[in-house]
Amino acid sequence: MLDQAMEPVTFSESGGIRYLHFGTELIQGAMRIRDPDEIYLEYNQQMMAWLLFLETKPGMKVAQLGLGTGALTKFQHRHCPSVKTTVVELNPAVIVSARSMFFTPDDDRKLETIQTDAKQFVQSSKNKNQFDAVQVDLYDAICDGPAVSSLDFYKGCYDILKEPGVMTVNLFSRHKSFNLNLKNICEAFNNRVLLFPESHDCNVVAMAFKGPKLEAEWQEVSKRAKLLQEKTGLATNKWVAGISRENARQESKLSI
Repeated sequence: MLDQAMEPVTFSESGGIRYLHFGTELIQGAMRIRDPDEIYLEYNQQMMAWLLFLETKPGMKVAQLGLGTGALTKFQHRHCPSVKTTVVELNPAVIVSARSMFFTPDDDRKLETIQTDAKQFVQSSKNKNQFDAVQVDLYDAICDGPAVSSLDFYKGCYDILKEPGVMTVNLFSRHKSFNLNLKNICEAFNNRVLLFPESHDCNVVAMAFKGPKLEAEWQEVSKRAKLLQEKTGLATNKWVAGISRENARQESKLSI
């Protein structure tokens, strides 16, 4: 994690898409140049899945661990006006590039950017029970699994959530890190974890829940997903079928 602060930030463009790299060809994020506020990558869209379970309201706070191209930051700034987003990013060059190359807004009353280590952030007592949602997307230049994977880290993510609270985290399915991360997430969140089906480039988004048990008919969740798609343009119409199919004992209704 600390090594990321020294990694060079580089860019490429192809077919109207601008990409972020950490000094290698591996993609760390992407933006459609003619529509910079769109969440271009499918797994990035799925990182917004907490919206299926939490109503946005004044005073709501979201912690975003890892800035990348600012796709989630821009989306929340535009579509969730009552939400304050706190971005945690260790690499100062990523913060600069998100604003200069990917058009992420400057900090204001809805956005705070903190240059610090994500593990230190989630283990700070001042952040305990402060956030309604946590989004985790922490990768280094090797990009073969999350840069922070420990049980202590995920327990910290649990601790900074309010009740009810939802964490979304981007995992890499075809690497040994996947099982380790999933095991630690399940232990930290008392096995209250759902997975999206694998998307492009082996990304799998996991959702973990804190607070009262959640039970709902999938038909009701589908109605919520449809409203979100109409409001935000996210491809939420695929989410419910994918989640119910991917997770054991979730076929008939959501129970987590």
